[in-house]
Amino acid sequence: MAPAATTPPTPAPAPWVLHVDMDQFLAAVELLRRPELVGLPVVVGGRGDPTERAVVSTASYEARAFGIRSGMPLKLAVRKCPDAVFLPVDFPVYEAASQQVMATLRAFPGAVVELLGWDEAFVGVTTADPVATAREIQAAVLAATDLHCSVGIGDTTVRAKNATDFGKPRGTYLLTRDNWLEVMGEKPTKALWGIGNRIAERLATLGIRTVAELAAAPDEPLVAEFGPSTGPHIGRLGRGEGRATVDDTPWVPRAHGHETTYQHNLTDPAEIASAIRELADQCVADIRREGRPCQRVHLKVRFAPFFTVTRVRKLPDPTYDVATITDTALALLGGLGDERPIRLLGVRAEMVPPEGGYDVRGHGRPAAP
Repeated sequence: MAPAATTPPTPAPAPWVLHVDMDQFLAAVELLRRPELVGLPVVVGGRGDPTERAVVSTASYEARAFGIRSGMPLKLAVRKCPDAVFLPVDFPVYEAASQQVMATLRAFPGAVVELLGWDEAFVGVTTADPVATAREIQAAVLAATDLHCSVGIGDTTVRAKNATDFGKPRGTYLLTRDNWLEVMGEKPTKALWGIGNRIAERLATLGIRTVAELAAAPDEPLVAEFGPSTGPHIGRLGRGEGRATVDDTPWVPRAHGHETTYQHNLTDPAEIASAIRELADQCVADIRREGRPCQRVHLKVRFAPFFTVTRVRKLPDPTYDVATITDTALALLGGLGDERPIRLLGVRAEMVPPEGGYDVRGHGRPAAP
């Protein structure tokens, strides 16, 4: 007598991390407003004028096929694709779309949402089928906003974040401890979330060029190169290790800053002082809304043609005074002893910490009772 057929056990619900990332977000929002541009190479950046000094904020996938990328000067982008449509950045519209996306994620049953930016978030879910859940989230976002997203699925935040690129556009991808090295092992270390070109170059001096080599590296050389905290952290990135839970505690900013790229180089001292004061005024308006005064002033200056310097100075006393912040930034600039024309200026006001201080992720801690 043949044995009775058995039904495979249903997988038990388990915690998963989903990384939801909107596809070509700014460009996609613009295409909703201008459907006649769908299918064309569209570049969003600056005031939408490729003859001006500004950089690409987002390019549509059609524009990316020409090699146009975020952060690229518009003047270079138009040389790569003269027929591209250039549109100005419209922050209020994007912020409204972002709020709608995040509200949709928060409304998803059982979801815990951790914002990473206006177009991406970690979403914690407990489910027996994370791929199906990811697709449900994609459908919910599309129904609410007419915008598409990609979802990386992982058993840690690191694996979920790295998984997203494999699912773009409009797809999903699963990365776990079981397939991490199979998928990521032969990739260069700079393919990892959290490792840029400079860290990758330093790793290469240690003979570590691939994710697999980093995953197998002992802590000792990493500690010697990067320090006792950063070294082991970089090693964990190579193994895809990280938080397995999503934290929806609101992020508390440490500073507010503003910067401007000028259409003509600044050379006149009075003009430079006026530009810095305008930036300081914007910073003070921001920190007043936070209710925490400035304790350190950061200056960023880019000299022509493209040499960037940053400096910082602690104030004797925390303040909201625009003149004090302006004078401090001007003193930092004067201390550089560099009289080359200025292409960009930035001022950043670092605030006093919240009453409870910060936790390790930059969230504000509650004040002690």
